[in-house]
Amino acid sequence: MLVLVVDSSTPAVTAALVEVTADGVVSRAQRCTVDARAHGELLAPQVDAVLADVDARPADLAAIVAGLGPGPFTGLRVGLVTAATMGQVLGVPTYGVCSLDAIGHPAAAGEPVLAASDARRREIYWAIYDGAGQRITGPDVSAPAVAAQRARDLAVTVAVGDGAHRYADVLGLPLRAEPRYPDPTALAALAAERIRAGAPGDPLTPLYLRRPDAVAATARKPVLP
Repeated sequence: MLVLVVDSSTPAVTAALVEVTADGVVSRAQRCTVDARAHGELLAPQVDAVLADVDARPADLAAIVAGLGPGPFTGLRVGLVTAATMGQVLGVPTYGVCSLDAIGHPAAAGEPVLAASDARRREIYWAIYDGAGQRITGPDVSAPAVAAQRARDLAVTVAVGDGAHRYADVLGLPLRAEPRYPDPTALAALAAERIRAGAPGDPLTPLYLRRPDAVAATARKPVLP
């Protein structure tokens, strides 16, 4: 089954095509551009590009997988709206996966790992995974020092992700170089069981974890002098 994967939860705008078989998940095509200010401009052309890479059409897709975040509001919405709209138009199921899982799960190698992405405001989005890559706490958003203390409590020995690289001095953990951003093949692998079973699609609820900066006005402003 040919599956489209999109993620816009981090500065990395990602679109990929994977083939889900009975035995595993195989990457067919991928585009990834790191630009925190151009999610809306980049994602749709990248979807077109990966389809063209394998001479496929949208109608050939069996499912769509989207990273649910956590991530900043504007960027994260781009990927989820794209996935939801394509799923509705094409009549195929959409499946959501926590984006941090696509960083922490593939990085786990028999030891606990902290996965982190940049949350701005001198904070990180983070989660902790056991040696088998299963999430044991999170996702959460906090100052890096808070995540570092939780990592010590859970005997974490390594960190991964762009947020871990940005705040390596605070986290005080050895770093894995990759994946720095959500791995699209890992996103698909984490949804593969649902895809193979033909499970009903997900509503793609974003993991924002905190309130937006922009809020509605609480009082009316006078318009006359």
